[in-house]
Amino acid sequence: MIELHKVTKKYGSRSAVEDLSFSVQKGEVVGFLGPNGAGKTTTMKMITGYMVPTAGEVKIDGKDIFEEPLKTKKKIGYLPEVPPIYSDMYVEKYLYYVAGLKDCPKEKMNSLVNSVIEKVGLQEVRHRLIQNISKGFKQRTGLAQALISEPEILILDEPTVGLDPNQILEIRNLISQLRGQHTIILSTHILSEVQATCDRIIIIKEGKMVAQESLASLREKQSQSRRCISVRVKQTSEVLEQTLKQLNGIEDIKSSQNNILSLLVNADTDTNINEQVAKVIIEKGAGLLELSESFSLEDVFLKLTGDNTKDN
Repeated sequence: MIELHKVTKKYGSRSAVEDLSFSVQKGEVVGFLGPNGAGKTTTMKMITGYMVPTAGEVKIDGKDIFEEPLKTKKKIGYLPEVPPIYSDMYVEKYLYYVAGLKDCPKEKMNSLVNSVIEKVGLQEVRHRLIQNISKGFKQRTGLAQALISEPEILILDEPTVGLDPNQILEIRNLISQLRGQHTIILSTHILSEVQATCDRIIIIKEGKMVAQESLASLREKQSQSRRCISVRVKQTSEVLEQTLKQLNGIEDIKSSQNNILSLLVNADTDTNINEQVAKVIIEKGAGLLELSESFSLEDVFLKLTGDNTKDN
């Protein structure tokens, strides 16, 4: 459905993207990852036809996007990092406006607008000015404009950036509901979103690909070196974390929102480590709500990309 062949984009003598090749099959949900400045946004702009590559080919459904731009772009819905919305327009009026820009059939406009409003949950704000709605609803409006023409392909660049935890969960659930209906490329820094929604990941660093694998394959490789135990508790504390760190085989502990702890465990550790972790949590009165074992995508990401703090 999407093919990039030896794509390069240069700004003067600097290559933002270099010799990048990959394909995305119809119906796939692919996570597109990389540190800041890796070339993710540049690549997504070339896939959507917004930016012309210095060299290489970008094909959508077998057609070169720059040789047949109108035909191929109709297959794409694009949500850039900053949603292309107009704050002085009403939500519903804006969506009719976008439907017109995308040359949607006039006889279908009402049904398309009503359908996308229901799909992304904009019913309660459809008659409000965009400038007066929350950032979460603005992000939903941006997603609605990407979906309005019923595109086969969705390109989503940091769709949850700047949102609070509840809004992030809402958008993540929405993306999960879209799987199977669209071919999706999702760029994000929130790795839990990738694990929750994607079939495969592509990781780039300094404009070059460093990994392209299914999550199942990465999980298999990671299990041979380190495991990750994820626990959710009622209340965490420094004492709890220090006690868990003393367990044999626990290499590191990272805490995140909603009282979730990620414990990195050496692969050679006894299989009863889960029971030991649960016992400590109960003894410390932290209130064990959930315990599961998975691989650490963050660990894989850091190994492949190293430290990179350049701006996009």
